[in-house]
Amino acid sequence: MDTSATLVICTIFIYFFPSVSAKPPHILFIVADDLGWNDVGFRNPDVLTPNIDKLARSGMILNSSYVNPVCTPSRNSFMTGQYAFKSGLQHIVILPPQATCSPLNYTFLPQKLKELGYATHAIGKWHLGFCKWECTPTYRGFDTFYGFYNGAEDYYTLSVVKIGGKDFRDNKTPVNATGEYSTFLYARRAESIIKEHDASKPMYMYLPFQSVHQPLQVPQKYSDMYSKVHTESRRTYLGMVTAMDEAIGNITKALKSKGMLNDTLIIFTTDNGGMIPYGGNNYPLRGGKTTLFEGGTRATAFVSGAGIKKSNIEYSGMIHAVDWMPTVLSAAGGTPDPTLDGIDQWDSLQKAGESKRTEFIYNIDDLKPENCGHAAIRMGYYKLIDGYPGAYQDWYKPDQVMSDLYDGYPGAYQDWYMPDQVVSDLYEDVSINHTRPFDDIMMLFNLKDDPNEHVDLSKKHPDIVKKLKSRLEYYHKQIVPANFPSISPSSAPSNYGGFWTPGWC
Repeated sequence: MDTSATLVICTIFIYFFPSVSAKPPHILFIVADDLGWNDVGFRNPDVLTPNIDKLARSGMILNSSYVNPVCTPSRNSFMTGQYAFKSGLQHIVILPPQATCSPLNYTFLPQKLKELGYATHAIGKWHLGFCKWECTPTYRGFDTFYGFYNGAEDYYTLSVVKIGGKDFRDNKTPVNATGEYSTFLYARRAESIIKEHDASKPMYMYLPFQSVHQPLQVPQKYSDMYSKVHTESRRTYLGMVTAMDEAIGNITKALKSKGMLNDTLIIFTTDNGGMIPYGGNNYPLRGGKTTLFEGGTRATAFVSGAGIKKSNIEYSGMIHAVDWMPTVLSAAGGTPDPTLDGIDQWDSLQKAGESKRTEFIYNIDDLKPENCGHAAIRMGYYKLIDGYPGAYQDWYKPDQVMSDLYDGYPGAYQDWYMPDQVVSDLYEDVSINHTRPFDDIMMLFNLKDDPNEHVDLSKKHPDIVKKLKSRLEYYHKQIVPANFPSISPSSAPSNYGGFWTPGWC
C-alpha cells in the first residue's frame, strides 16, 4: 500500500473514530463563594487576580452562565443536574441545625465519574446537608474530603460564626484549627493530592473555596494591596479575592509541575452573585446575592484547558448551573441522563458553538416569606420576575459605603440560629410585610437590549408577559415543596465533642 493510501485510511479512521485514543481529561471544578460579577481582574482592572485572569483568557469567559441567588440551591444543581425547586432546596439555604440534605435518591456527579475510573476529591465548603453520614461527600462519590459541612465559618478558628461549634473534617475525622487561614489550607491539600496522584488515572477535583463568603477576614498583606479603596469591608473583601487567586495560582503550578496541566479541564464559577453588605460587587448588573436580578444570578465563570478549542474570547451562550453535571460527565467520556434538567453543553463549549439552552428557571419558591425572591424565568432574551425579587434591588457602585445600603429591608435570616430555636421564631412580620406588596407584581426585561434591568416592559408587552407566565406555570406544576424543617436540638455540637457532626437525623 502506498503512502497516500495509508494517509487517506488514517484520516478516515480518525474522523469516524476520534475518541478511540482520546484520554479522559483531569477536571478541576472551582467554586468561588459569593464572588461578584465585578470582582475579577478581567472585568475590573482594580481587582488583582492575575492567575484567574490568565486562566480565563486562555479559554472562554462565560458571560451568560447562571446560578441560583444563594449557595445551597446552586451547589445542589452542580452535583445533580436538577433544579433546586424539584429538589426541595429552593428556600434560602440549609441552616446548621436543620435535618435535611440534597435528596439521597439523586446520583451525584462524582459517583458517575467514579464509574468512569476517576479519582475524586472534594476540598472546601459542602453546604448540601450533613445530618446523617449518607448526606456527606464521603458517601456521595468522593474518595477524599477536606473541608467543612456548613455554609459559613471563621477562616482561622474553623468554627461556625456566632453560634459556635467547630466544623472541619479530613474525610470523617474532626480537625482542630491551627490558626492558619483556610484558603491556604485548601490550596496546600490540593497541591498534595496532585503531587501524589497517578497521572495516568483521570482525576476530578471539586474545589469549592470558602472564599469570599463572610466573615470578612484575610491576612493584612492582602488587604494592604487595596489602600486606595475607601471602605474597610470592600478593602478586606478584595484582599480575600486576591488571596484566593494566589491559591489558584499555586494549584495550577502544582498541576504544571506534575505534567497534568495541559490535560486538565478547568471550570470556574461562583455559586451566586456578590453579597452587597459584605463587600461584594456586581456593577453594572442590578442587585446581588439573595435576589433574582442578574446581579444575584449571572455568574462570574469561565472554562479553560483540555478540550477547549477557543481562547481569549467571551462566550454569550446561555448556561445554567444544572448544565454542569451533564456537561462535565460528557467531557469525561460519560453519557448523561437525558431526563435531567441539565443539558450537555460540552460540544458547544469545546467549539464556542451555539448554546443548546434557550430557557431556564432562576428559581421558584412558594414558602413564605420568599426572602430570596419568588420566581423568575428566562426565555430567549426575555426575563420575567413573578412577585418579590429579593433584597438589594438597586445598582451598587464598588466602593459604596455600608450605611447607604440599608435604605430598605435587607432580607430575612441575617443572623445565626441556635439549635434549640424553633423555626417559627425566624418568620419576622417585617419580612412577610416586605414581600407582600410584590405578590401581584411582574417585571419583564429584554436582556439583550437592557442587560442591567433598568426598563420594566411588563406594561408595554402584556402578550410576552402572558407567554412567559404560562411557561413558568408549566414548571411550577413540577415543584417539590421546600424541605425547610424545624431546627433540631439534637444537632448541637455539644453532643459531639464540640464539632458539628452527622448522626442526628
